[in-house]
Amino acid sequence: MKKLILIAIFGISTLAFAQETKNTTTGVFDFESEVIDYGKIKQNADGNRVFTFKNIGNTPIIISNIKGSCGCTVATKPNAPIMPGKTGEIGIKYATNRIGGFSKTITITSNASESRKVLRVKGIVLKSEQASKSAISVTK
Repeated sequence: MKKLILIAIFGISTLAFAQETKNTTTGVFDFESEVIDYGKIKQNADGNRVFTFKNIGNTPIIISNIKGSCGCTVATKPNAPIMPGKTGEIGIKYATNRIGGFSKTITITSNASESRKVLRVKGIVLKSEQASKSAISVTK
């Protein structure tokens, strides 16, 4: 019985150490926020935003790919590796010419501890005042 308990304790401690080691030998994303809420914005307003993150791991993070869930959301990745303790930015441009609510995702593929990371952008694009005035003058 004592032998079985010792084996169980050894197995649990080995598993815990292995998981801890995994996290200390990779880059780790720490995003300020995983959601950008544009709120209510006017049609054709500036759609550029930035996700900022820090690498809290022990090795550089190399982002190999970033893909938006549709063509209306374009993301740009850092070209250089993000070293441990340093910050990086992922640029987002949403096409604000489309009126209405939106909720889109951006999927990041990297060598970080979380090899696929999903971020989200959301908001509501309202018809601009200029578009409303044009519509009024056409109907007169």
